[in-house]
Amino acid sequence: MADGAIGREMRIQPHNIEAEQALLGALLVNNEVYDRVAQLIEPRHFYDPLHGRIFEIAARRIQQGALATPVTLKPFFEADPGMIEIGGPAYLARLAGGAISIFNARDYAQAIHDLALRRELILLGDEIAARAGAVTTDSEPRDQITEAEQALYALAEKGKYEGGFVSFLRATKEALDTANAAYQREGGLAGISSGLIDMDRKLGGLHPSDLLIIAGRPSMGKTALATNIAFNIARKHKVGQRQDGTTGTVDGGVVGFFSLEMSAEQLATRVLSEQARVPSEKIRRGEMEEDDFRRFVHATAELARIPLFIDDTPALPISTMAARARRLKRQHGLDVLVVDYLQLMRGAGRNEGRVNEVSEITQGLKAIAKELNIPVIALSQLSRQVENREDKRPQLSDLRESGSIEQDADAVMFVYREEYYHERLKPSEEDPKFQEWVEKAERIYNKAEVIIGKQRHGPIGIIELMFEGQFTRFGDLAHEDRSDRRDF
Repeated sequence: MADGAIGREMRIQPHNIEAEQALLGALLVNNEVYDRVAQLIEPRHFYDPLHGRIFEIAARRIQQGALATPVTLKPFFEADPGMIEIGGPAYLARLAGGAISIFNARDYAQAIHDLALRRELILLGDEIAARAGAVTTDSEPRDQITEAEQALYALAEKGKYEGGFVSFLRATKEALDTANAAYQREGGLAGISSGLIDMDRKLGGLHPSDLLIIAGRPSMGKTALATNIAFNIARKHKVGQRQDGTTGTVDGGVVGFFSLEMSAEQLATRVLSEQARVPSEKIRRGEMEEDDFRRFVHATAELARIPLFIDDTPALPISTMAARARRLKRQHGLDVLVVDYLQLMRGAGRNEGRVNEVSEITQGLKAIAKELNIPVIALSQLSRQVENREDKRPQLSDLRESGSIEQDADAVMFVYREEYYHERLKPSEEDPKFQEWVEKAERIYNKAEVIIGKQRHGPIGIIELMFEGQFTRFGDLAHEDRSDRRDF
């Protein structure tokens, strides 16, 4: 046997027998202790297997409405080898007799839980080392890294989201807290602001655990809209004390952007073009004037500080994307995730057919939103059938592999620019309809629509926005009846 294997077998696992005895003693003296610790500890958390069995049987009796005392538990342990080894069921009476205080029971439970977590971490480390040492063709090192990260994150999050029923009182308190947060923001927002007034009013902001789909035909500006929203959120990022007393994001957010179509440099150029108000084609061709270049450099310095992280790895599988999102949240925090776009992602490779693969991807994105408790914005292409209709405004049935996308999404929005199609219908100047065409072109110039085709938390409808194509910039339209206009 190798020295490393001997070391692992001889290594003493972290544990605290006294804490286990104190908790069991308190539980046998007062069964109400169980309600305080039930969500925190399970039989598997005890280091001593006998203690785990005592807790399991006591818990089962309490759940059945029966009493759990040394007397009522005695019949269950008269033939137990572990109990016989330490002198028989009289051990139960010694546990109860040694109980110090029932008020410290949750502290004991927390200590037992934390030590069990340490033992699981050691076991996981040994498993990772063993798998890395077993050189086979079935498990590539990159896959092992992804699986290890996923297992570590699951271990880190264990116990944070315990689930189960909550009382209506608690549910109403959480609803009140959400409403109060919206009221305090003076904009009716329960979620993170997109930076666009009319969109925020329709959506109530971007909500944690929601999957939002932004869809559109090529050249409609869906990437530009997602980029604008991502930048608006990252630019406003502010850390402070939250209402629950913890320190974290209080405005804006840290944004992760998976750009599967464009490189990080191309995406950065779009943002810089928008902020410096220099046409992107000028930047690409190097045709900037001195004033343009000065604004470009100034914008670069300003944007270098914002928490916007870009991953431009192409054809990412959903499992790798989830692992990288977890890593980003662990290292820098993560409040919003953007994916451009979902048809360029890959599933696990086990599904037959693209429809099943897209279903796996959308379910995976929704799972990321719920696991990390963040809004996920995913872009999607539309099928060509839009182009065959006279009215080219998209609808839910135009989504590619629409069934799973529509089902898993909490909100589906379509980007539509009538100006794009109108330009392609331009008649000759001699045509009698030319003047009519010009008048309509003036009405729809630099205007875009975001059509909300589905929303779980609110109404569907149309959001009118301004779109400056040369800067790939979306903004709010000026309304005479609105005094709260902001410039983004």
